[in-house]
Amino acid sequence: MDPVSERLRARHPQRIDLSLDRMKALCAALGDPQLRLPPVIHVAGTNGKGSTVSMILAIAETAGLKVHAYTSPHLVRFNERIRLAGTLIEDDQLNAILDRIEAVSGEATVFESTTAAAFVAMSETPADLAIIEVGLGGVLDATNVIERPLLSVIAPVDYDHAEFLGTDLAGIAAEKAGVLKPGAPGVIARQHEVAMAAIERAAQVVHAPLTVMGVDFDAWAERGGLAFQDQERFLDLPAPGLAGAHQIDNAGVAIAAALELDLPEAAIAEGLKAVRWPARLQRISAGPYGEAAKAADAELWLDGGHNPHAARALAAFLADRQARAPRPLALICGMLANKDAGGFFAALKDSQATVFTVGFDGAAADPAALAAVARGHGLAATPAGSVDEALKLALRLGAGRVAICGSLYLAGEVLGASRETWPA
Repeated sequence: MDPVSERLRARHPQRIDLSLDRMKALCAALGDPQLRLPPVIHVAGTNGKGSTVSMILAIAETAGLKVHAYTSPHLVRFNERIRLAGTLIEDDQLNAILDRIEAVSGEATVFESTTAAAFVAMSETPADLAIIEVGLGGVLDATNVIERPLLSVIAPVDYDHAEFLGTDLAGIAAEKAGVLKPGAPGVIARQHEVAMAAIERAAQVVHAPLTVMGVDFDAWAERGGLAFQDQERFLDLPAPGLAGAHQIDNAGVAIAAALELDLPEAAIAEGLKAVRWPARLQRISAGPYGEAAKAADAELWLDGGHNPHAARALAAFLADRQARAPRPLALICGMLANKDAGGFFAALKDSQATVFTVGFDGAAADPAALAAVARGHGLAATPAGSVDEALKLALRLGAGRVAICGSLYLAGEVLGASRETWPA
């Protein structure tokens, strides 16, 4: 664990307690920094939030804007959560802000303190735009003290965090739609019908005009690139620099947001090509794991998706890859114990992959129990003592394509194994 994370966990409650009362009190004690941010794009959703943030960020920066970004969780270092005008926050600045927060924070949780730190840093550093990613849900998420966003974005809504958000998709969507604010336009990704109905109801209550994918605009893969069309224009663009067919939809939402900001087409095109977002179908070629795979002439991919919706995207990517260039496939999978492992492996049951299950630091599922769930869905699965051990076994058995998957915490351990692979 990095020093800043250790500090936060030692001094603040680690619980998740969805409420805005503590956050409002903390912000007030700090002089309400959330009211002094640059214009805000507030991004909610279940899957694709981070990828959408990264694409909007890349497009806006290519257009010459100075942009702040707040995302979670981090992978290797806490600093990844707070990007100030293009650069990760420095330790000295972050620790000085945390000193101020700890002097007034009371019972604020780790995430509330983290969010307050981001707001303070962003309010005190000049920029043209701030992109804020919701942590969990929307209505009661700590980021939702933002009262007047320039734009609200809702990425695809699906099932996750059932212990907090429940298992009713309409209810989950209504919670996510809490980022919609009076008069602020909302850009909405393609949604399940029941989720879209809940979002539309929430928008009507606050009189937020919506631009909806599949209705007001759309995007699709075409001739190796990306086509985007709305009611006013057709854009012929390069494919996004993030792997996977699902990134076409994420890119479409980012483009729609960029057009709401009146960003030029040239910046949209260059931003899509330049975008990077670690641990989302990331090809690993450096560090000890990348070097081991390269020595065995094998591909190594890293993906932090951790719910059935994300597993379906991973399965589609792997199926496409296997169809183009078949190779023996292996999955190295670790998951938090509270995740839907059955739904995750059900999405991958047709992959014909050999599965190796692993643990990681934190509340990880037991590898033996996880392997049993995978076997229950028809996958050959073996528990392993570590990612290193699992990768060696997979390569020894002839795997030519390996995907490490199931958790962003696991992905963070993989990227943290070498400075070469630390997110920058």
